[in-house]
Amino acid sequence: MLSILLAIPLIGSLFVLFLPSGNRKLIEQSALFFSGLALFYSLALLGAMDLKEGIMQLEEIYPWIPSINVRYQVGVDGVSMPLVILTTLLTFVSILYSTIDIDRRIKEYYFLFLLLEFGMLGVFVALDFFLFYLFWEISLVPMYFIIGIWGGPKKEYAAIKFFLYTLFGSLAMLLAILLLYFNSSPHTFNILQLSHQKPLQDRELLSALAFLGFFLAFAIKLPSFPFHTWLPDAHVEAPTAGSVILAGILLKMGGYGFYRILLPILPDTCARYAPWVGFLALISIIYGALVAMAQSDFKRLVAYSSVNHMGYVLLAFTAASLTAENWADDAFLALTGGVMEMVAHGLITGSLFLLVGMIYVRTHNRDLDKYGGLGAIIPRYGGFLNFFCLASLGLPGLAGFAAEVTIFLGSFPSARVFVLIAIWGVLLTALFFLRTIRRILHGPLNPAYEETEDIGKIDTLSLAPLALGTFLMGIYPFPLIEFIRSAIKTTLGVM
Repeated sequence: MLSILLAIPLIGSLFVLFLPSGNRKLIEQSALFFSGLALFYSLALLGAMDLKEGIMQLEEIYPWIPSINVRYQVGVDGVSMPLVILTTLLTFVSILYSTIDIDRRIKEYYFLFLLLEFGMLGVFVALDFFLFYLFWEISLVPMYFIIGIWGGPKKEYAAIKFFLYTLFGSLAMLLAILLLYFNSSPHTFNILQLSHQKPLQDRELLSALAFLGFFLAFAIKLPSFPFHTWLPDAHVEAPTAGSVILAGILLKMGGYGFYRILLPILPDTCARYAPWVGFLALISIIYGALVAMAQSDFKRLVAYSSVNHMGYVLLAFTAASLTAENWADDAFLALTGGVMEMVAHGLITGSLFLLVGMIYVRTHNRDLDKYGGLGAIIPRYGGFLNFFCLASLGLPGLAGFAAEVTIFLGSFPSARVFVLIAIWGVLLTALFFLRTIRRILHGPLNPAYEETEDIGKIDTLSLAPLALGTFLMGIYPFPLIEFIRSAIKTTLGVM
């Protein structure tokens, strides 16, 4: 069943590639069909799962390269399935919005977008390191071209910077994977088996090197301070849909790696370096919020807010790592909150990047100091902007609040000092998002924007499912919490 899910965007990308370039409508409809089919099928897969079980489900295992014990092995649980659905949802929304945003090299654009979806889904379902690394690299290439071809004035610089940073992390991860493979008995790339074996547990130097390799790859992707500098450039230059996927999904691959790979396979090493990781998490939270507050470019502001929010994901990892020698229930709650934060951030920040693109199309400007008073003339846009800014700053009843409270509650017993400092990040986030609302929607209207049109049907249809998900996750998070929590326990070998 998971192979079919992977096949849908791959077949779709090849199908689009062979369509005639001049038939824009057929290309767009085909991309929408395949991305919508992937979304529908991922929801059907969720219905086929037992949400009360934390075990790996829908697993498929086939021999691939027997000589080195490589297998095609895929599966999903409560950690990966929410991210799979987030991937299919944001890809569909991004392609839908692209139908009114992209007007050149249409066929190549949708081919790359569907290929990107194939790579991202593969990362979240792969249970063999060989397969995981393959999908990790596949997801890198389409985004490089999406930024480099359809991006802004400095697109080549941003694309190359994104590529080099991520490639450096990928090479570090490859070395860590080989360390695990050659020290396992029998030699295996199986992520679940390596989680049980923990082959480097009693080898301090090798485990430290493996930790460093994985940490670099995942921290760059997340991104964590000081590896975040590629992110603002990539976001600012990427087309709107590219920014949505970059923030909504690609960053989550880093957080997923921390939770799925680093903590289960190297728990003792994670515990040893947890204070240093926590220090980086705090810098990401506070520094990300302060730098976002200083921005006048709307898109760059949202980009730096991602550094802030992903710091909470790293905080949950830190708190869990501190209890790695004797797992506590609070650690499971913290990691549960971390997965929820990844989902919430994908919904909310993906929507904010859509809103940035929508206002830019209408005003050809992203300078917050040149806006003002737009709430009176574009009320639908203003309603969505208010909703998603409030969700991002953690308004109770919305997804951001549910995720962050879960992280803080789970992290406090083992990482009190870190939590007490991190809470200030929530206050700073509230300050810069409330200030953003005021600068765009309130005050005197700039005469240059008196004729600005409100958002249309496609814009509304793009934002509506993300708003619904943000609301439902915030008002009733319990089923998601239990689904993720049981999977976290199984992943860490507790159940």
